[in-house]
Amino acid sequence: MYGKAAICLTFVILFLISCSIYIGTVDLRSYFFPLLQSPPVPLSLCATDRPLRVYMYDLPRKFRVGMMDRQSSDEAAPVTMENFPPWPSKPGIQRQHSVEYWLMASLLYNGEEENEAVRVSDPITADAFFVPFFSSLSFNTHGHKMTDPETEIDHQLQVELLEFLRQSKYYQRSGDRDPVILMTHPNAFRFLRQQLNASILIVVDFARYPRTMSSLSKDVVAPYVHVVDSFTDDDSLDPYQSRATLLFFRGNTVRKDEAKIGVKLAKVLAGSDDVHYEKSVATPKNIKMYTEGMRLSKFCLHLAGDTPSSCRLFDAMVSHCVPVIVGDRIELPYEDETDYTEFSIFFSMNEALEPGYLVNQLRQFPKDRWVEMWRRLKNISRHYEFQYPSKKEDAVNMLWRQVKHKLPGVQLAVHRNRRLKVPDWWRRKR
Repeated sequence: MYGKAAICLTFVILFLISCSIYIGTVDLRSYFFPLLQSPPVPLSLCATDRPLRVYMYDLPRKFRVGMMDRQSSDEAAPVTMENFPPWPSKPGIQRQHSVEYWLMASLLYNGEEENEAVRVSDPITADAFFVPFFSSLSFNTHGHKMTDPETEIDHQLQVELLEFLRQSKYYQRSGDRDPVILMTHPNAFRFLRQQLNASILIVVDFARYPRTMSSLSKDVVAPYVHVVDSFTDDDSLDPYQSRATLLFFRGNTVRKDEAKIGVKLAKVLAGSDDVHYEKSVATPKNIKMYTEGMRLSKFCLHLAGDTPSSCRLFDAMVSHCVPVIVGDRIELPYEDETDYTEFSIFFSMNEALEPGYLVNQLRQFPKDRWVEMWRRLKNISRHYEFQYPSKKEDAVNMLWRQVKHKLPGVQLAVHRNRRLKVPDWWRRKR
């Protein structure tokens, strides 16, 4: 009897050893010494397909939706999916800077759609920490002219927010590296922004940020929220022929810095019958004419606003008007995933100011290549749609995915900082 048992045991052991040799998947310790097993090593977030887990700080209403309804009080009910106010339908400058609103909305929604980010209630389980301060709306609401006494409200909100964050042990734990903070207006958080230079910032460009504060290595470039309605029924059999205007521009030409090119370009383009170049300001009537002009044009000119980026670019994209981007310092959203040369044309400032050069290049542009770009715009324009609830691969989900891409760098900085006695020694001159 014992002999048979010994033979059977020997056979089982030999079988397991054979399996471990040939397929390498059997760990004998798990069968005979389970207590000696090593604990599983968690996979890096970017090595998994799971959504980004985001903890949203519970800020008082005055930092966020309270600015949309200034009659409400901080004692009102907590902001939830049920009482989250809709963004006003009125177009204008506040809407183009409303990225902060749409990202917060996505974390409140608990529907069945598959999103790139999900809200978690336990900060220990979070990959990133979202700070729902509507910094752009604060600037636009509290002293937009920057000289009004009311601008002190914007300053005080920034002071109180920093005090709030510095009391958080999770903020302290990461050395302020894992908060996600939006600054999509060039003047958002203008008083104290440099005190957040280690955080993940969501910006539209880097023109007004020093290199020590913001960079592509840690921050996310967001699109502006487009002002025009999306061209959802652009189904012409011959779109090239149906768009009679070669090049279209309508907007403010009196700008700062690099955008001063607008006045010079007006002279260069003057006299071209197939070019529409017009100075304009944003009013409901003008926005309607602006929309129609883009939909009837083959190419839409993108010049810098007061900084290298502009809402005009994204208006052109959702109008399926091939963007002609003039500038030397522009940064673009999702560029690790998106090749803008597939649906846009780029000119340097010097090229654009050379008489006749830009227009001649566009006139000689092959029709089949333009149609290919038009089709590509129709396909990718969903990446620039902000909506609630968010949809797969819309702007909200694309931005959360970009945040996810930045987190390995955040973890590297946090881990190095915990063991280094001399931080960033390698940056010092040797």
